[in-house]
Amino acid sequence: MAATADEALLGGRGGLSTAAVSGARPPDGSISLAVNAGRSPSPPQPLRGDTRMEWGAQRPRRRLTVLSGPSGVGKSTVVAEIRRAHPQVWLSVSVTTRAPRPGETDGVEYFFVEDAEFDRLAAGGDLLEWAEFAGNRYGTPRRPVQERLAAGVPTLLEIDLQGARQVRAAMTDALLVFLAPPSWDELVRRLSGRGTEPPEVIERRLAAARVELAAEKEFDITLVNTSVRNVCRELLALMSVAGGTAPER
Repeated sequence: MAATADEALLGGRGGLSTAAVSGARPPDGSISLAVNAGRSPSPPQPLRGDTRMEWGAQRPRRRLTVLSGPSGVGKSTVVAEIRRAHPQVWLSVSVTTRAPRPGETDGVEYFFVEDAEFDRLAAGGDLLEWAEFAGNRYGTPRRPVQERLAAGVPTLLEIDLQGARQVRAAMTDALLVFLAPPSWDELVRRLSGRGTEPPEVIERRLAAARVELAAEKEFDITLVNTSVRNVCRELLALMSVAGGTAPER
């Protein structure tokens, strides 16, 4: 991604229940895909009450694909694999007020800005969505997303639940994909196994994960992350990108 093409938006840098995951989780490493009630993955318009998946020969128009799910479910891993194997998929780069971490590059992982600049972007309507997490704010510049969609570029946005809800309100035809863990115990294992955060932080993340899992029904599609490779294939198919594999009926 050419970061300089999007930096013009950022002020001339030159605009974020202890519910069990629904459905049986396959034990064999296969991927499970569920069409959530009241949503349809078939562009261009959602068909209310119709949960059939149509994989016809006609190429659908591009629409924004949003990937969300609880912390620790593997969203970043899935996105990194798609970027590696399918560079034609454009991943929106968020703007954030947090400081860069070692190894991060401005315009690659994030656009790093001061609070005043973030305030300006939010007040001017230059952010498609934004949210605050752990004392820092994160947002999606609106114009680069609109430009890629208008150009027919497959566009992917990885955000949290709060941001996904804002995108749903701003872009009603966006496809919202929920990435779920195979089970609650597996999610706890993944979060606890990182070994990079103190127990109180893990507890906060688990509490947030319960809320996020309970919101699964708000999404159009659920993919269960038992295999990163399979999740990537089916996510690409939902985006109508070559290399994707439509789920078996």
